[in-house]
Parts: sequence; C-alpha cells; structure tokens
Amino acid sequence: MTTIDQAIADQGLTLPDVITGYVGGESVPVEPRANQHAVYFPGTGEQIASLQEDDVAAVTNAVACARNSFKSGAWSNASTAARQAVFRRAANLIRAHATELALLECLCAGLPSSHLASRQVPRAADNLDFFADYIGVMAGETFEQLPGYQTSVTRQPAGVAALFAPWNAPLALASMQIASSLAFGNTCVLKPSEYTPLSILRMVSLMEEAGLPAGTISVINGSGGVTGAALASSPDIDRIAFTGGGATARQVMAAASQHLTPVHFELGGKSANIVFDDADFDRAVDGSLVNIFSNSGQICIAGARILLQRDIAERFIEAFVARTQSLKVGNPLDPSTEVGPMAFKAHWQRVLDHIARARSDGASLLCGGEARVDLGDGYFIAPTVFQVDNNQLSLCQEEVFGPVVSIQIFDDDDEALSLANDSRFGLVGYCWTNSLARAQAFQQQVEAGTLWINTPLARDLRAPFGGFKESGIGRDGPRQAAEFFTEEKATITALGTPPIRKLGETSS
Repeated sequence: MTTIDQAIADQGLTLPDVITGYVGGESVPVEPRANQHAVYFPGTGEQIASLQEDDVAAVTNAVACARNSFKSGAWSNASTAARQAVFRRAANLIRAHATELALLECLCAGLPSSHLASRQVPRAADNLDFFADYIGVMAGETFEQLPGYQTSVTRQPAGVAALFAPWNAPLALASMQIASSLAFGNTCVLKPSEYTPLSILRMVSLMEEAGLPAGTISVINGSGGVTGAALASSPDIDRIAFTGGGATARQVMAAASQHLTPVHFELGGKSANIVFDDADFDRAVDGSLVNIFSNSGQICIAGARILLQRDIAERFIEAFVARTQSLKVGNPLDPSTEVGPMAFKAHWQRVLDHIARARSDGASLLCGGEARVDLGDGYFIAPTVFQVDNNQLSLCQEEVFGPVVSIQIFDDDDEALSLANDSRFGLVGYCWTNSLARAQAFQQQVEAGTLWINTPLARDLRAPFGGFKESGIGRDGPRQAAEFFTEEKATITALGTPPIRKLGETSS
C-alpha cells in the first residue's frame, strides 16, 4: 500500500475515479465524452483522479440552478437566525472533519497537512462563524432630517454570485468567498481550481449536512479557458469574486464588462519585508522566515523582498540563510514537513525558470536554487535565497509564488520606503522596528492595503483586506462584503400628509 493509499484508508475515504461538479445538491454524472484533466498528488507526481470539465452548457445549467434557488427563497428569504444556525453548524462540522479536509487538500495542493489541519481548515470554520456573528448585528439606517418624511436604507441580496477560488489555499479562501456572499442571502456558483477540487467539494457537502438548502451552492470544475470563461461571461450572474493572478483577472473583467457585472478581485503581491537596525533581531528573523516560506512560499502575502538596513545586514543574512538551509522539505503528508512541493508541475517549472532568470540577471545565490530531485518525482524546490542590489530585476518585480526570496540592503529610512513602493503591486507590507516614528512613517507611506508591524501574518477578520495598484479591486471584510454582495435601497415614506403639487388642475 502506498503512502497515499494508507493516508486515505486511515481516514476511511474513497477517492472517485472521476471528479465531477455538484449542482442542485447532486453530483454531476460522469459523461464519458467530456474533456478530463488529470489530478496529481504533488508529493509524488502520481495521478490520483481525473476531473471532468464542465462546458458552456454545464455552466449554464449550474447558473440556472443557482438562479432558481435564489428565486425560491429557501435561502434568500431565510431569517437571519436561520442563516446563522446553518453557518455555525457548518463551522462545527468543518472543525470535526479537519483531518479529513486537510488530507483532501494536501492530496491536491501538496501543502503540508499539519499546516492545513492546524491553520487553514480552522480558518474556514472561523470565516463562517465570523459572518454568522456579523449578520446578527448589522443595522440599516434611518434619516429624519427631511421635514415630513422618513427615509430608511436597507439592503437585499444581489442575487447569484460567481466565485473563483485559487489553488494555493482552497478551503481558507473559498470559505471566505462563500461566507461573504451567502451570509446576505445570495446563492452562488463556485469554480475551484482544476488542480484542487476535492476539499472544496467536501466542504460544500458538510455545509448542506448543516442545513444549507440544496442548490444554494453549486460547484463547477474545469480550466479557466473553458469553464471559467463560461462562468465569467454568463449574463445571469450578478456579482463576480475572483482570487488569483492578474492576467486571468483581466480576462474575467473583460468578460464581466459585457454585462456590467460588478467584480471583486484579490490578486498578487510582491511585498516588502523591511528590517530596520533597531528591530528585535530574533523576532525579525523568525517572522521573515514565516512570511516567505509559509504555505511553501505559495501565498500572495509573502514577504518576498527582504530589505535590510546595512548595520544589521551581515548578521541577519547569516542567520536567515542558516535557518533556511535547516528547513525540512519533504512529503506533505509527514507532520514534520515545513516546506512541501509546488502545487503542480507547470508551476514547479515556472518557479525554476524564475530562479534561472535571477541567476542570469546577476542575482547572488546564497542558498537553494535547485529542484530537490533527491526527494523523488514530486514537485520539490529547495528554499532559495538571493541577494540583489537592483530592485528592477525580474526577481524583485515579478511574483514568483514559491519558496524564493530576495534580500537587498538599504542605508536610510527614505531608501527603504522608496524600495518598498517600487512595485506595481501593493497587497501587504511588513516592518520590523522598535521606533514609533519609523512605524508611523511605514504606516503612512507604504502603498499597500494591509501592513504588519513587528508581526507576521496576523489577520483580524473585522478589518478590510485587499490591495493597492495591481493587487486587486475592492476589499474582503464584513462591511465591504455587505456593500459588494447586496443592493442598497432607500425608501422614503411620507409622515402624515405633506403637500403635493396639483398638476393639471384647472382654476375655477
């Protein structure tokens, strides 16, 4: 029995030979003539299943199902208390099945299963609990300043949302999209990445087990060029939320523009991680490692550009490189693994191409820089550290999305902040300092939607999350989700009988 087979058997699971979509509370039947994509376990490169691609007709059917579900009122007209109860039961089921969900995600994405079970799966449950709490305290507005009238402002669900979930954190990010849209009474059609379908399908089934009406969420599968394009261009979609890369986002926006469909994009980053000379040195080293090597480097919020003040640079580089070389790279099913494989072979090759280009551009390789072929046929890359003296290198400007980091030395504060902003991205930024003045300058001057000072990767769901520049459009967050996934309506009611002009009345 292989390692995969043993892990599946330990959870009592059976993987389907062909993975299909999920529409109206039922799995889509296998269609032998449909196009299929192989799904691989990144840890070994072996195929674990095939994925049936949904074509235009299948997508149209899923959208129609979501529209019918919305019109039925089973979810859109459900009381706040009823929606809260479903979300909370679903969150509890997700926590109860955390090991199973982590395994399904690990098998497709190759992310370390221990990281998934302890962080990303609980985050999916937390997202549902958070929005259950939020909709319980939402309030409308009432204005009485206009004499003789009362104006009330209310919200109603927008309708059917198209949700595009990425492959690098399927459960955590798809659950945020689901919670953000369903909390307000919408229905949705969800397209996971063709590389990572399994965990999301299981999460949806758990949500229905918790009482979500069948048809509230439909799942379609396939490539972006076929399935994704059909969903983005559907005339019967009211909102589009997409998490992924900028090139695909441009295509989604172009398709959405044909019907003036509002879009919400969470896109890429090339974020600066600034370490000043007055920082807590050990915390800065620890945090900088977490910022780049979490999720095997496959996170949009990676601190992929470390900027070091000259006085501490030599000491920091020595410590950081030594720790990087000590990272445990290996089988993502092994609970001791810290850095797993890349999620799929084409991405593995893309990261290796970035490394090769960095070397040819003159970046100095400090460690790593090669595929870990000694670990077998999985998509492993040694955690890689470069030192650069030019922020215009492709390594510093393009999102690598892997365990690859650049280090650049700066002399003064103005240079650090200038380098941080020298990017077409603006998702997040990191700063390590014990100076209040430096922290305030960082907060005021760095062009990014989320800033972390003296901490890695903390997330407060009450706060907005999103990016400046090419890092996105709109924000995740409770109030922001309400604004995007609902239609706002003003109702003006006469108090008593205010006078009305009498048009057309003849004088006697």
